[in-house]
Amino acid sequence: MAHRVCPWWLGYLLASPVRRWLQDPREILSPFIAEGMTVLEPGPGMGFFTVDLARLVGERGKVVAVDIEPRMLDGLRQRARKRGVLDRVDARLATASGLGLHDLDGRVDFALAFAVVHELPDQARFFADLHAALKPGGKVLLAEPRGHVTEPEFRASLQVATSAGFHVDGEPAIRRSRSAVLVKP
Repeated sequence: MAHRVCPWWLGYLLASPVRRWLQDPREILSPFIAEGMTVLEPGPGMGFFTVDLARLVGERGKVVAVDIEPRMLDGLRQRARKRGVLDRVDARLATASGLGLHDLDGRVDFALAFAVVHELPDQARFFADLHAALKPGGKVLLAEPRGHVTEPEFRASLQVATSAGFHVDGEPAIRRSRSAVLVKP
């Protein structure tokens, strides 16, 4: 599987309101999010899902968005500010050595890994970082684009996730995606 990071300028297209016709963030996320949750979003780009996550967690919740591209995070902050939810968003720059989330170990309720795992050179490290950050019973919604990730590649990612300690708890239908819900026992 190729490991290419999405260029920052593509973030504008990925955050387009037109995309909602294909993938409505509220419809996808509502079954997993409750007010007051702490949510982790690795690879948020310019925040297509982040703003809705911030609205769903409410004033008592927090969304920690981690990206490797500073310009993506700048766009995310601008979108969150414009929509009045910036105070709920903790936008962080990932490091070359990982997500840098040790301050969140065992504190995250839910993680959204949407169209990001196929870009990672070290999926084992990624899933280990997620596993450490999640509370027991915490869930990950993993979704990968069908156009970039084959079924065998997706199954290989699920195997890496189970090796990190997750178990698969269903495969919800998300348009144009291969998806699974992972749970930390």
